[in-house]
Amino acid sequence: MEHSEIAIIGAGVVGIAIARALAMAGREVVILEQESRFGSHTSSRNSEVIHAGLYYPTGSLKARFCVEGRRRLYDYCRTHHVETSRCGKLVVGPDNGRIQAIARQAAVNGVEGVELLTGAEVRAKEPALRAEMGLWSPVTGIIDSHGLMLSLLGEAEAHGAVIAYNSKVTSSAVETDGVALTLESGDRLKCRLLINAAGLTAPDLARAMDGFPQDHVPRSWLARGCYFTLAGKSPFRHLVYPGPIEGGLGIHLTLDLAGQARFGPDVEWIDAIDYRVDPARADSFYAAIRDYWPDLADGALIPSFSGIRPKLYGPGMNSADFRIDGPSAHGVASVINLFGIESPGLTSCLAIADHVRDMALSGSLELR
Repeated sequence: MEHSEIAIIGAGVVGIAIARALAMAGREVVILEQESRFGSHTSSRNSEVIHAGLYYPTGSLKARFCVEGRRRLYDYCRTHHVETSRCGKLVVGPDNGRIQAIARQAAVNGVEGVELLTGAEVRAKEPALRAEMGLWSPVTGIIDSHGLMLSLLGEAEAHGAVIAYNSKVTSSAVETDGVALTLESGDRLKCRLLINAAGLTAPDLARAMDGFPQDHVPRSWLARGCYFTLAGKSPFRHLVYPGPIEGGLGIHLTLDLAGQARFGPDVEWIDAIDYRVDPARADSFYAAIRDYWPDLADGALIPSFSGIRPKLYGPGMNSADFRIDGPSAHGVASVINLFGIESPGLTSCLAIADHVRDMALSGSLELR
């Protein structure tokens, strides 16, 4: 049996960022990734937006980590030559109080530069839009998520972290001095601390862990979101969002770093991981997009890709915060679980990583 001080399950952006933070603190870290490359699921199947922190409830981990993480992410990308664009975002819609409420929440969350706009001011920024009013967020942007993960992983490895691909954990057991893991290959690993950053499968892994209290594993839901690319040149320079909807932020327009426009994601509750995109879903996209861009032409949307959000709430339920559960939450000294790390997880990755690092090195885990 191999041994490591810390094992992290999951090489998405959050798992990699945690590995970097712990390796830079001088800890022995191995990352176990079931796929053949990093970031294969949620981290590479999203809008690549650097979120400002507009929407999240006061005092929530999402609000705290998004605002802190966004500021740090821009700084990191500038100093590490990861491409970003601070292109700004418009939230548009009717004058029914919802956009004003978002502006108030943004102020509570400490988001800089937010402005309420009239419909005329919205059209001055984006003439193709139809809206009675809008909200302008100048600090929202987009990022090369692959470049970010590559940079973070490079730093983690430079400080001694090791990543093992094709290393699916099939069983685990809490023991008196750590956690014993068995991999699909038959190899075994003993770690003093296990960090479960497995994203979509994190609750399943915790549920299957022998000796872990099951009442501390939340139920989870999978929400697939499809994206459609806009054929031809985009008429927009900024990101454009309608008001939030149940399960997401509505079918919004984002830009990639080359200026190509895409729309999504929608929300489709599913029972198993499945990334298929049904071209027929474009019908609902046209209807939603034309609420704010009436000139969208028929046939202009091309099926692109989908992502799946690991949610801690289902249809008709109130939205849920991130859950980062250490020993003070569940009583097991050798385990930290990260549950429901959906958007704004990419934006928040550096802040989440430092939080988990501090939890791991607090002394309660006896790693000193």
